[in-house]
Amino acid sequence: MELDAFLQSARAFEREAHKVLSVHEAAPSRLVVLEDTYRKLGALSLQQDELLRQALRCVEEQLYRAAHVMAWAGFMDFLEERLASDGLVKLRAIRTSWKAANVEELRENVVEFQLIDVARDLGLLNKTEAKALQGLLSKRNECAHPSGYFPGLNETLGYVSELLNRIGQIQPKPLK
Repeated sequence: MELDAFLQSARAFEREAHKVLSVHEAAPSRLVVLEDTYRKLGALSLQQDELLRQALRCVEEQLYRAAHVMAWAGFMDFLEERLASDGLVKLRAIRTSWKAANVEELRENVVEFQLIDVARDLGLLNKTEAKALQGLLSKRNECAHPSGYFPGLNETLGYVSELLNRIGQIQPKPLK
């Protein structure tokens, strides 16, 4: 029983230490605060959960460019599934030239920039949110391809945090 009490005290101490350290700009403990944001999200698919957890693991390992790429992949998987949540009926009604029969074909044949646009048209995003996501896509592209952009801890935590918040904003919205 004493061991259980000791372990509970140690975990409580660790949580409090992370809270204190998380306010310091370069402290990796800030990741704990990001994980709290992650836990507040509604249900995600197993794939989305895995991709976002890999992004958090990349941050822990200081692989910041990889964290951007993994977080974006998790976000896009969420957005694509959300766009296809009605069997692509509403999407096909406004994009009649798109021939995707399922979410996999949508991923193969439509670029992410266009998916953000159609998410706006379907009421999942407003104009400002769509522009912000297009900016995040550009950051992801800088990280995924050879460039001189090397984000640090702060940029990466902000990027991942923003994507998690965007998922939380989109989750309750119905398709128009």
